[in-house]
Amino acid sequence: MKRDAFSEVYKKFKIYFYKNVFNQIQNRELSLTTVEVFCVEIIDALKNPTINEFANFINISSPNAAYKVNSLIQKGYVKKIRSDTDKREYHLTVTDKYYKYYNISQRYVDTVLERVRNNFTKEEVDLFEKMFEKITDELMPEVNLDK
Repeated sequence: MKRDAFSEVYKKFKIYFYKNVFNQIQNRELSLTTVEVFCVEIIDALKNPTINEFANFINISSPNAAYKVNSLIQKGYVKKIRSDTDKREYHLTVTDKYYKYYNISQRYVDTVLERVRNNFTKEEVDLFEKMFEKITDELMPEVNLDK
């Protein structure tokens, strides 16, 4: 497999995301800094982490993570939900405000996947899906999104 082809796909997804983030900053639609956008994306990907799980994942201190999370809460992009099992613990979840305005990367993924479905046979799409499931489940252990 050509490394360049895979790298090019990854690069295009990143660049599209960055382009849209900066476009929203220029249009003053974005009330988040770029670092905050990345934090919200990570919180969403981690699926309701605690502040400590978020801090550990991005390798920052819990107080620093709490500061970032509190800023996101004040801006309305993240909320804390009390744990059902341990009332001292809170889980982070992104709000509809985030999904409505800033889920840029997922919209583009959906667009590209629709183009894949329109340009390849069902068998090719199924193989493509299996390959990506194997890549994410087995070949990328450094990015474990499971708690």
